[in-house]
Amino acid sequence: METAASRQIGPGQHKYLTFQLAGEIFGIDIRMIREIIGIMEITPVPDSDASIRGVINLRGKIIPVVDLRLKFGVEAAPFTERTCIVVVDLPDQTGLRQVGTIVDAVSEVSQIPSSDIEPPPEIGSGSVSEQIVGMAKLKEKVVILLDIGNILGG
Repeated sequence: METAASRQIGPGQHKYLTFQLAGEIFGIDIRMIREIIGIMEITPVPDSDASIRGVINLRGKIIPVVDLRLKFGVEAAPFTERTCIVVVDLPDQTGLRQVGTIVDAVSEVSQIPSSDIEPPPEIGSGSVSEQIVGMAKLKEKVVILLDIGNILGG
């Protein structure tokens, strides 16, 4: 039986960058990742959404930065030496745009077989299933696989 997760995930092995956020483990398809950088100076943007911390100048390119804690409705936390910005490539009408996402700590790149990925849970409104590609079992833990394009409005 085909599920939403199997349509998006497909058969075989898939690589995800796993990271920690508020004590949970999340994953983003490695093909969406541009780079991982340490926290740097973020310039606030007036009248922006509360989850948008501002913009950074990354090698001459201005990139918006979203705090995933705030985007998910979790209380902000002070930055630590493990806090970093994961820069993702999001498709748009002109090609790809880059967006930085603040995470508590990057864990590793994990190869996850499709057989270890289940569809997102059916919870209420359905917005959860638009933001989650699936739930993976990895080393006795549950990894929430995100659709970062939908989360960031791509």
